[in-house]
Amino acid sequence: MRVSPRLIRWGGLAGSVATAGTAWLGGAGYERVPSINPVTLLSGQRGVLLPILWVTGTAILILAWWFGRHVVPSVRWAVVTAGLWFLPVLPFLPLGSADVYSYACQGYVQFSGGDPYAGGVGAHGCPWLGSVASSWLDSPAPYGPLFLLLAARIVGLAGDSLAGVIAGLRVVALAGVAMIAVGVPVLARRSGLDPAKAVWLVLACPVVLVHLISGAHNDALMVGLIVVGLALASPSSPARLVAAGALLGLAVGVKATAIVVVPFAVLAAVPAVAWRPVLRATAAIGGGLVLATALLSLASGRGVGWVAGLLRSGDSVTWGSPPTAVGLTIKALTGYDAVPATRLAGVALLAVLLVLLWWRTARDGGALGGAGLALAATVLCAPVFHPWYAVWPLAVLAATRAESRWLLGLVALAATLTTPAGYNWGLYTRVPGAIVVTSVLLTLAVVRVRRHRARKVAA
Repeated sequence: MRVSPRLIRWGGLAGSVATAGTAWLGGAGYERVPSINPVTLLSGQRGVLLPILWVTGTAILILAWWFGRHVVPSVRWAVVTAGLWFLPVLPFLPLGSADVYSYACQGYVQFSGGDPYAGGVGAHGCPWLGSVASSWLDSPAPYGPLFLLLAARIVGLAGDSLAGVIAGLRVVALAGVAMIAVGVPVLARRSGLDPAKAVWLVLACPVVLVHLISGAHNDALMVGLIVVGLALASPSSPARLVAAGALLGLAVGVKATAIVVVPFAVLAAVPAVAWRPVLRATAAIGGGLVLATALLSLASGRGVGWVAGLLRSGDSVTWGSPPTAVGLTIKALTGYDAVPATRLAGVALLAVLLVLLWWRTARDGGALGGAGLALAATVLCAPVFHPWYAVWPLAVLAATRAESRWLLGLVALAATLTTPAGYNWGLYTRVPGAIVVTSVLLTLAVVRVRRHRARKVAA
């Protein structure tokens, strides 16, 4: 099915307006109230217009994004169109998550001289505690010093205005998305792909509009820094490689998971894999990374305390994380709570996959695509999954590997996983969803083994 660029642009804008209507009627409010779960949403307990706008807006945005990839005429057109779609949601409440309120309180703690890594925001007198989800009240911040410094600065500028803090955090998210728009075309051209389509697949993705722009998630800044850092990581001057390392260090200063792309950035920086060039690139990129993270740690006064916060990032238990889904399935069938064990196995598997990916990339090339696959492996093996995590691999893989309907389909699914106020469908369908995910994983494993055996017989 082929449609015109005009229909894609203005049809998608209509979808964005409908989505903005859901933010107005039922976004994540300033005060925590009983969550708008699937039952209250679809039964009309919050009014009929809210579910109609949410379902319609989401469907239109997904369809416009999906079919628009075939007709996008230029990078500029993609950026302008995505920008138009962003505008309607900016004046309204956050969509898909209440995390922005925990960001605000973590910024308040940092601004007031407290330690966000020492405990939750509940004990520090944040004036917006009524907006923060209960799971974050006693959880330390799992974010790096760069994001805490930015959040604290925003709190200092906004004062007592929570709306001002949200606006400031959205400016940070928009800056991250702008960096994605700058870096993705560079990666696409280097990979021999259409930069216009690559930019479209990332910026026009409904997950970006709902969770990065409206929800103001700090993943936007992390991904933007990763993309620009990878764009700089090419065979060039040592100074440029140091700058690439510094940008990746800043990404780590938002979320520590950005570290997985650094070994692949080193491979992208050498014309051919040999020990001396690799060591020189490692020294330049590693030096920039260490310098950036050290300066951030000193500026924040908190050191590397966010590592302790990462231990609490897996509190959410849903089938969106494959290791968690397997654990939930075992628990449903046997009664044994296998979730901690399967999550630990997922982390161990991730470590193995990252090493294998790096080795294969060093042998066969495709360093930038390897970085995208490393991010994908991190998302799939992590103990917890949130829909906005889908942007991590999408931003790199859309620009570095041939188009994958599997990837786009999973991202489209991620765009449907939350209600306007942030309730995750994975919580409502925890056990049946876990069984489905586990069944899919087993099926894929069986197919993989059979294909491997068939190839061995044919050889």
